Amino acid sequence: MTAPADTFAAYVDVLAHALDEPDATGADLAGRLHLSRYHLDRLVAAVAGEPPGALRRRVLLERAAYRLATSTRTVLDVAIEAGYSSHEAFTRAFTRAYGTGPARWRRRPTGISLAAPNDVHFHPPAGLRLPGARKVHAMDLLLGMVDHHVWLLGRLLDRAAGLDDDTLDRGIELSVEGVDATTTLRSLLSRLVGQLDQWNAGMSGRDYDWSVEDEEPVAAMRARLAVAGPDFIGRVRAVSEADRLGDTFVDTVCVPPRVFTYGGMVAHVLTFAAHRRTLALGALRTAGVDDLGDGDPMSWFARAT
Repeated sequence: MTAPADTFAAYVDVLAHALDEPDATGADLAGRLHLSRYHLDRLVAAVAGEPPGALRRRVLLERAAYRLATSTRTVLDVAIEAGYSSHEAFTRAFTRAYGTGPARWRRRPTGISLAAPNDVHFHPPAGLRLPGARKVHAMDLLLGMVDHHVWLLGRLLDRAAGLDDDTLDRGIELSVEGVDATTTLRSLLSRLVGQLDQWNAGMSGRDYDWSVEDEEPVAAMRARLAVAGPDFIGRVRAVSEADRLGDTFVDTVCVPPRVFTYGGMVAHVLTFAAHRRTLALGALRTAGVDDLGDGDPMSWFARAT
């Protein structure tokens, strides 16, 4: 039996695709979910705190308010797009919702979102805004970015392990002057691993052996990442949870040693890593390995939530 939460999610998806179908009835939308109108009303109301018809009318009113504020459509045109058959019916509904008539509201618009028990709202220009499955705080975002980087780096090394030396050492034409003197898939991957290893060394006050990145085999990179990746994630998590991203440390890997903040270090790592990962992904695609996509962290966060 389908859970009410699943039915609610499915209804929101149907609603998003039916915003431009004001004549569609509640029974029509229920039929798209292979449910009766009675069962749809019962299941959605149990989760959303309002019947599906009320949710739909509210979202369409929010969209109408957005269009009043951002377009030159007549009030009647906006009313018809929102599913109202007359100017008068729309004005009554709009006034109940926003406290003033649409023409007056248009001259001095306020926020378009109406009070709702479920936090589902119209999201300009043509979609819906849904509540997250969990609250995402700044620390969650930072740790998620670091987790994604280490995870994707592992996948890059997995794919590179199946390539020959000629492919690994072939020059990559697109580069950014001043970032890396030599740009091959091998050098990029080794530097991506080395960047984590290097900063782990800097934060712990030990030396870093730069020579390990000279013609480093992929197997050696994978072995280093298995240690350096979790170590780096653990350090970032520890300073984040302790609210110490603004604290400083002395990086003894630099000559002469320099002082950095933990937050600045993480921002530096993610910035340069994004550049190198993009080049590495392009080199893999050129070599016929295209199952990693473009490395965009958006899908990573979507899966996590």
